[in-house]
Amino acid sequence: MKPSGPPCPTCKKPAAPLAENKAFPFCSARCQQVDLGKWLNEEYRMPAEDADDDPEGTPEGTREGSGGEHN
Repeated sequence: MKPSGPPCPTCKKPAAPLAENKAFPFCSARCQQVDLGKWLNEEYRMPAEDADDDPEGTPEGTREGSGGEHN
């Protein structure tokens, strides 16, 4: 019996390894396209950062020690 690969994120069937499957980690190009469609239709969302995370309101690239300073 052939060992199964990790489950496809879309349909949960075993996905063949990258060496055998161009669509990895998906089991097929169809599942890869379904996933892309979900991202494009905003069905998946990344969490937003709260404004309270930076009480000083300093823009990200201007903090001390950020590496943007030249001597």
